[in-house]
Amino acid sequence: MKEMQHYDLAVQKFHEKRAFKALPLEAWDMFAERYGKFCQGLEEVQALRDLAKRQHWGDTTFFESEILQKDHIVVVTDPQLHIVHASKNIFHMNGYHPSEIIGHTPKIFQGKGTSKSALTEIRAAISAKRPFEATIVNYRKDGSPYKCWIKGSPVKNATGEVVNFVAFEREVA
Repeated sequence: MKEMQHYDLAVQKFHEKRAFKALPLEAWDMFAERYGKFCQGLEEVQALRDLAKRQHWGDTTFFESEILQKDHIVVVTDPQLHIVHASKNIFHMNGYHPSEIIGHTPKIFQGKGTSKSALTEIRAAISAKRPFEATIVNYRKDGSPYKCWIKGSPVKNATGEVVNFVAFEREVA
């Protein structure tokens, strides 16, 4: 037993010198949830890196912080605005699984309460191949409305040709 006292004392001293402390048991649920979101974000970053490689994107640094730090939903379209990629977390915002919207245009989310003037501004920015930011009313799969903040931008390849548009989105109050 005497040997164990020395061990216990050594372990106690080791942990006292560390910046981190043990978490209470109820904190593990919160940690696990955040860790799960972070892992999902890493998967999303990898999926976008793969898409960027296939499409020869010139810049691939812009999306990591939007996903990992801001937890934004990502929708990528081709130049004709057909959705080619949507992040898995889009389901939590509007009830659509990514596979249900691939090939559609973002019009799938619009409805009677969607501002025509906001859509005109967005279309003008896309036509001019410049970034935009807007908050519009979109509609979930079940038909219920929600306010959606969107930050969109053209994505160019190494030669400067627009090959995709990417939108970072989140539901706002």
